Amino acid sequence: MVSTGVATLDRVLGGDGYPDRSAILVVGPPGIGKEALGYWFIRSGLVQGDYSLYATHRPVSDVLRDMKGLGIGVDRVPDWISSSGSSVKCDLRDATGISYNIKEAVHRNKERRVRVATDLMSPLLVLNPLEPMYNYWSQLLSDIKQQDSVVLALVEDGMHPQNVLTTMEQLFDGVIEMRLYEEGLSITPLFRVRKMLGLPPLHGYFRFSVSATGMEVLPHVR
Repeated sequence: MVSTGVATLDRVLGGDGYPDRSAILVVGPPGIGKEALGYWFIRSGLVQGDYSLYATHRPVSDVLRDMKGLGIGVDRVPDWISSSGSSVKCDLRDATGISYNIKEAVHRNKERRVRVATDLMSPLLVLNPLEPMYNYWSQLLSDIKQQDSVVLALVEDGMHPQNVLTTMEQLFDGVIEMRLYEEGLSITPLFRVRKMLGLPPLHGYFRFSVSATGMEVLPHVR
């Protein structure tokens, strides 16, 4: 098992985090906190000595600014594939090149546990038809999981038709959903584990909060 980097989420997932050699999909609307899950996951890997790679369509400077805003120290940083600020560039028009660079980085570090976090799924789904992207992600995830690795991929809910998200979810060993529950003037951020390799179905939602002091997941009773 591989720690999520969030102690309360580790406990929700049975005490130890994500299953090893797995791919986890985090689904939610923009701004809800998906990126925070990716940042804490990568930070945990850096602290533990895992090889950590962040693949993003954003500049490195923007990601680091977000991490600082969440109270995540940037004294240790991952390897990057990004639109700018990294030696390996992310060109969304070259999906094959992105896949090659990710797999090459994982292979170079095959003697270590590997963590990969990426926000590239939604941009690539927007730019490419569903069937080629399904095959693309299927092969990429399969290749990465041949190593001692865990992949955390973020995808934007509301940006794609539901059938697209449902199709892509089939490729992942775990699916985490983040959403906002509105009741009158009250808005509650909610979280549920739709599926997770090695765990029985986890019914019900959890509350979560994201702040400069960390991320916390708590039971939500209605």
